[in-house]
Amino acid sequence: MLTNDYAPGTPNWVDLGSRDVTAAAAFYGDLFGWQFQSAGPEMGDYGMFQRDGETVAALGPLQDEHAQPAWTIYFHTPDADATTKAVEQAGGSVRFPPMAVAEQGRLAGYSDPSGAEFAVWEPGTTAGLDRVGDGGLCWTELYTTDAAKAKQFYGAVFDWDYEDMPLPGDAGSYVVASRSGGGRQGSHAGIMQLGTDMLPEGTSYWQPYFSVADVDGTVAKTVARGGAVLMPGTDMAGVGRLALLRDPEGAFFSLLHAADPQVPVSPGS
Repeated sequence: MLTNDYAPGTPNWVDLGSRDVTAAAAFYGDLFGWQFQSAGPEMGDYGMFQRDGETVAALGPLQDEHAQPAWTIYFHTPDADATTKAVEQAGGSVRFPPMAVAEQGRLAGYSDPSGAEFAVWEPGTTAGLDRVGDGGLCWTELYTTDAAKAKQFYGAVFDWDYEDMPLPGDAGSYVVASRSGGGRQGSHAGIMQLGTDMLPEGTSYWQPYFSVADVDGTVAKTVARGGAVLMPGTDMAGVGRLALLRDPEGAFFSLLHAADPQVPVSPGS
């Protein structure tokens, strides 16, 4: 269950890299009722999505003209330099090394051994998102070509605990990841193994889930505003209703209306 009482290894930030910041801000603003506050040219036109005055996500222009629009999930680290070494030792790669963002904190970006991109945030004056859960980020999920390797990698980097949950039939298992010693109340991510034919781009990737009150209404808005549906609104026993979507630029994201907001959820289960 995501909270903003950030512990090492838990998600503490999420942002979208876009080719058209203005269009992306309008799309997600209409979809979720978020307001975009740009930090201006001096911050590279990066800015914050806010809801009720609280930061729920961020948005900025792509820094590489060859990169694809995508959401990036950041995990808390107390030491970005140590995490960078751990990533390399565990078989991952560094996309960009630790760098400071004024006094707010430090960030670094990586790819895991199967190619899924993620990042870390070492808090300074900014601990992370002001708000998670209701109206914001509520779960994270890794779709990977090698779940066993992913468990080993993220366990080495973040010291995560795991619980394997069997999927119906012969579909394998869904892995629930939790912060070290946190139990199910400390769960924050799922890991699901998929073949390349089931991955939209054929490669592993991390996907955010955003909490909404009306999954089907939000799906309809997505389509009306130029997005696409990968999985329509679907009920999952003990979890709630969810949908998998793609925005107009091709970035993947998910929706979730939890069956009980107070109970930790595992959408892939």
